[in-house]
Amino acid sequence: TRPRRPAICTGSPCLLGSSALGRSTNQWLPASGPMENKRWNSLDSWSMLLDAGGGADQQQASSSAGEEWMADMSQLFLGNKFASGSNSRIYRGIYRQRAVAVKMVRLPERDEDRRRALEDQFNSEVTFLSRLRHPNVVQFVAACKRPPVYCIITEYMSQGTLRMYLHNKDPYSLSPETVLRLALDVARGMEYLHAQGVIHRDLKSHNLLLNDEMRVKVADFGTSCLEGGGGEGKGTNMGTYRWMAPEMVRDKPCTRKVDVYSFGIVLWELTTCLVPFQGMTPVQAAYAACEKNARPPLSPTCPPALNNLIKMCWAANPARRPEFSYVVSVLENYDHCLREGLPLVTPPSPVSSFLSIFKLGSCISTTNLPSMPVHV
Repeated sequence: TRPRRPAICTGSPCLLGSSALGRSTNQWLPASGPMENKRWNSLDSWSMLLDAGGGADQQQASSSAGEEWMADMSQLFLGNKFASGSNSRIYRGIYRQRAVAVKMVRLPERDEDRRRALEDQFNSEVTFLSRLRHPNVVQFVAACKRPPVYCIITEYMSQGTLRMYLHNKDPYSLSPETVLRLALDVARGMEYLHAQGVIHRDLKSHNLLLNDEMRVKVADFGTSCLEGGGGEGKGTNMGTYRWMAPEMVRDKPCTRKVDVYSFGIVLWELTTCLVPFQGMTPVQAAYAACEKNARPPLSPTCPPALNNLIKMCWAANPARRPEFSYVVSVLENYDHCLREGLPLVTPPSPVSSFLSIFKLGSCISTTNLPSMPVHV
């Protein structure tokens, strides 16, 4: 019997990701009819707080913020609101004549701890997004800090999240070609982030966005950190349980390999179109993965080579998980094999110079190739 599909998870703003900046309580709905193009300071009480003629706090924030990413708010027009949370609202918009998504974050007045956490997450997301440039990373446009409201402007990703895309598919319905195309987009984006020393720490299908060409981009850097910068530390209050590596669940020191584990879960989602640990609460899922070494059941229709890659990525021991450079090489090789009508062969372990297989024109066994060191 075909597994029952659970109700879609709507816990995240879809066009800008879903960090704890504000858990969405509304399901994303595609805009209907012409977008209401209104000036940013005439929409509602939130956007009115961004009025350049506001109080002393706003004036001080505006004058003291010399960051290159500061938005010219006179150029921002807001349209439909499509998601909201306890501390955030997400709008479609136009900024300097381009379609954008606008996340507005309102800091609470009386909860100092929450206020500090939201501000830290805003600063983290802007810091990373403003310095990252890659076809598979959501493009940062501008930001604005006018307490008590902050906003982040990014490119508009019209097709929503990968999670929503998969929710609308029948279980096990994606072709291997589609799985590989989407997985390669994610892996290439993550390979770039790790090359820049960035650990995402909340990689999941809700934070992977699709554009008009159905290309995937990594989003939401509110919980990200720099590797070796002291911020990677422990996993307290980071990530999302269904996608979270066991070491993060245990609140142990974590490395960039936590992202590889999460990618393994995302790749499993692509091969099944299901929610990981279906039938469990998030806490139950975390306990099962951490204490019982449980993983979601692999797809019976998926090529064994892809299932083997999934198992490599979600290995319990971080040292046994591959680097994203290896994952990209393997997926590119699989894609080449499918295009050429050749069988997929899984390498036994991460290897050096895996791309040299392309020169051989076939998908040969890599048993005799030297092993590549796997960094923790």
